[in-house]
Amino acid sequence: MYFDHSATTPVHSDVQDLINIIQKEVYGNPSSTYSIGKDALLLLEKSREQVAKSINTVPAKIIFNSGGTEANNQVLWSMIGSNKNHVISNEIEHPAVTKVLQRLKKFGLEHCLIKVNKNGFINIDELKSKIKKNTGLISIMLANNEIGTIQPLEQVVKIAKKHDILVHTDAVQCLGKMSIDVQKLGVDFLSLSAHKFYGPKGVGALYAKNPKILKPLIIGGNQEGSLRSGTENIPYIAAMCLASEIATKSLKKNILHIKSIEKQFKQKLQSNFRNIIFNGSQSQKLPGLISISFPGFSSNILIIKLDREKIYVSNGSACGSGMVKPSHVLKAIGLDEPTNLSTLRFSFGISNNFKEIETLIHILKNKILK
Repeated sequence: MYFDHSATTPVHSDVQDLINIIQKEVYGNPSSTYSIGKDALLLLEKSREQVAKSINTVPAKIIFNSGGTEANNQVLWSMIGSNKNHVISNEIEHPAVTKVLQRLKKFGLEHCLIKVNKNGFINIDELKSKIKKNTGLISIMLANNEIGTIQPLEQVVKIAKKHDILVHTDAVQCLGKMSIDVQKLGVDFLSLSAHKFYGPKGVGALYAKNPKILKPLIIGGNQEGSLRSGTENIPYIAAMCLASEIATKSLKKNILHIKSIEKQFKQKLQSNFRNIIFNGSQSQKLPGLISISFPGFSSNILIIKLDREKIYVSNGSACGSGMVKPSHVLKAIGLDEPTNLSTLRFSFGISNNFKEIETLIHILKNKILK
């Protein structure tokens, strides 16, 4: 039973079929001038149209890449050399933003991280107070990957525009779980990754309201408007297109299903276990993403025990070299270290069902949390 869809989603069967067909039949280089190259180019641009449609923009503003991390990096690296060389982010941002900002200090890029409250919402007053004359970018995740909190991004954009500041959002967790409309959001940049909405790993996109602001990370040919050199991965780009189409067309149905799964899970947890803690906002968050602390239990041990039962979840900690460290997200919302290290993240997807929840609760009650 797979309950870690926020880490990655299984590839949709129709998406996998498309990958197989295109790998075999559309093998031309889209930069070539002969017919099979033109076929690949046509497919590339049709895919760009669909991905653009899924977030309500035009194809010219979509740049295909390897995923959310690359998209975030490109936006931040593009700030180097600007007179407005100060970036504002927040304490629960993904490392694909915070670690990059740390690295870019030696290139003259300044940054600060604003705090969040116990529910994971950014402090708007602090955001306003951190704006300087040389602030050029605000980068705020649309929804957090550990606790699911959806940030008041439209409010951030209003503040930013008063000061002529660009806004970037990492929306990797969001497509297929909430409506994304870049016109309504008003952001300048938005990052996407296909494997978060039942597409393949290793492909994503960056929306740029004004692509001319960006600088290429990968330099060579003139692909992607000279902003991302290298022959485009046509099979995976087309797969991302289909995955985004499926995700947006079935959005309401999927949200209702995942919310019903979440509701059942939370009700049964509360009726069977005392002292559990639901972390972050339980109202303004992504559906199906639940961060739960089980005081007195080690999340690392819980994951091992669940794995033996072929139940797959993640913890609220970043793991490296076999060492479990407290999650920076949970620390930022005020959890003490023991509670931090007793936290599991359950993230449901379209394939999960009520029977699985019954089984999960039974195993937790009788085998895991004893």
